[in-house]
Formats: sequence, C-alpha cells, structure tokens
Amino acid sequence: MVRGQQRVDAILTATMDLLAESGYPALTMDAVAARASASKATIYRRWRNKAQLVKAALDAYDAQHNADIPDTGTLRGDLVAVLEALRVKDSERMTALIGGLIAAMRHDPELAAALHEHLDNEELSPFHDALHRAIDRGDLPADTDTELIHDVAEAMIMRRMQIGTPFDDAFITRLVDDVLLVLLDHRGTPP
Repeated sequence: MVRGQQRVDAILTATMDLLAESGYPALTMDAVAARASASKATIYRRWRNKAQLVKAALDAYDAQHNADIPDTGTLRGDLVAVLEALRVKDSERMTALIGGLIAAMRHDPELAAALHEHLDNEELSPFHDALHRAIDRGDLPADTDTELIHDVAEAMIMRRMQIGTPFDDAFITRLVDDVLLVLLDHRGTPP
C-alpha cells in the first residue's frame, strides 16, 4: 500500500491528468480516488473540496517545474532558462487545462478563490528564484517589482499561444533582451 508523500503525489498527479482529460466540471473526488488508488476519505482528510485539491495539484506541478530551472549565475541567463522551462511546460494539454479552469472559475466561487490563492503565491512564480538570486547578488535592487516581470512575461506568452505563433528561441531572446531586462533597467546588458 502506498502511503505518505507517494500517496499525495499520486492523488495530485491523478487530479492533473483528469483535469486535462475531462475538465474541471467533470472532475470528481471519486474519479481522483479511483485513478490514484486512494480512498475518498484520504482525499477529504487533506483537501476539503475539489477546488482546494486542484489548487494543491497546480501548486505541486508548478513547484516541481520551477525546481528544474537551472541557476546559470547571471540574470539574463536565468531569465532565458525560465522561459526555456516554460516553453517545455507549454503544451496543448496545459493550455486546454488552464483555459478550462479559467472558464470554470467564472461560475465557481470556490475555484476562483483557490486559483487566486495559487496565483497570489509569489514563490510559485517561475521567475521568483531567478529574480531573488539576482537581488541577493546585488544585480537588482531589493525593491524590484518581481510580480511585474512575471505578469508581463506571462501576458506575452499567452498572447503567442492565443494567436498560434511560435514560442521559439527568437521570441525568448526578444522577450528577455527587449522587454524584461529593460523593465528591470538593465537595458539588455547582462550583469
């Protein structure tokens, strides 16, 4: 029998898989329990409703992907690494999953609150560690608006996804050099 963190991981993975396959409205605790080979009681002991379960699954998913982003030692290198990791994470599956959650949250206040809580957790931003390392090195001032960097990058990435243009190396270079470093007042010059 799987217990502890392995059980939690199985439940969160099952949640993400079922969200991608069927969407939020069709997600049930019964389906998650069956997919994860867990009991509903186990799930409800940890998460009071499916909105909180989805939030936990998204938190874990983002934390895992963020942990895989390398520290290159430079602000520019780290920003490129973040965007390259986001490109790997970007898929039709994730785009559909996120789009479905955005649509569902308009009609489900519990989901809306849970997703806002997820999005408000700055530590889950893929840019968090890179920007805070740069602040610690003295490459950026302590009062750097790290949230702005995430918001601008995410908006530009979402636009590319919506209009179907490539999230390629040229886009990453343009976003880093012509937008993010300029916003960070580095004028495209690596520290």
